[in-house]
Amino acid sequence: MKNPKAHTIGWIGAGRMGFAMAKRLLRAGCDVSVYNRTRSKAEPLTEYGGKIVDSPRELAGCDIVFSMVSTGKDLTQVVSGPDGVLSGSARPKLFVDCSSVSETDSSNVRKILRDAGVPMLAAPVSGNAKVVKAGRLYVVASGPKDVYGIAEPYLAAIGRGVTYVGDGELARIVKIAHNLLLGIVTQALAEITVLAQKGGVSRHDFLEFLNHSVMGSVFSKYKTPALVNLDFTPTFTPILLRKDLDLGLQAGKQLGVPLPLTQLTRDYVQKTVDGGLEEQDFAVLLVQQAKASGLELTPENVKVSDGLS
Repeated sequence: MKNPKAHTIGWIGAGRMGFAMAKRLLRAGCDVSVYNRTRSKAEPLTEYGGKIVDSPRELAGCDIVFSMVSTGKDLTQVVSGPDGVLSGSARPKLFVDCSSVSETDSSNVRKILRDAGVPMLAAPVSGNAKVVKAGRLYVVASGPKDVYGIAEPYLAAIGRGVTYVGDGELARIVKIAHNLLLGIVTQALAEITVLAQKGGVSRHDFLEFLNHSVMGSVFSKYKTPALVNLDFTPTFTPILLRKDLDLGLQAGKQLGVPLPLTQLTRDYVQKTVDGGLEEQDFAVLLVQQAKASGLELTPENVKVSDGLS
């Protein structure tokens, strides 16, 4: 980035992802002010030069406001709620939403912003907080092409790059499709890993072979430590995955695209929630599969790489 302070940045949302993304911008030298509903979660960003504010309204004077929130309802609230970005007289030049929300919610917020004279980019991401830290996050963006160039250097600084796919909400369908694959692949990994173990092969041996084969991927490598050592510290929970699978099923219904594998995966994710595993990492699908297969899992306590470090 040639001049990280060319625009002032407002950042809404300092959860696992939002915190890591805002930190990347700060470490790149950007001028960033941050709002989070629970202020204490954002305060560590002051160590890197972040300025903490008490409401989204206080970010309206920034050139670009980014948001990374959990739901469409949250997005609407931070934009047009009583203390939202649009609740005062000031207006940002551009609003960029990186959250995973439905096309409908995004379109509604886009209209609210457009009516207030503020263009919006939808810019959801691929990755989690650890991926952000490793500089491997990737962004997909859609919205007015004439303002995309303003945001592009900042989106690129968050990770390793950004793909612009066109106007409107096209980035939302890309992100939804991406997360459907995320769920389906994770369920498939759970099934084949349990199959191999029940046939007598250790999980770490099986996954070592898989990760070096043509079927291995950045994702399968990244999930290997969790699958081998049963460390399900959450990066992305079954609740959040279920939300995205529901968004995908809704999109499939609207567009007339049958999604049988997505529906099956959604059913298995629901079983992990029903089983009280909703606060663990979604790789806990492995436990659900093992239980259904009559297999009791124990950590293998083998040091394996996640491929990121």
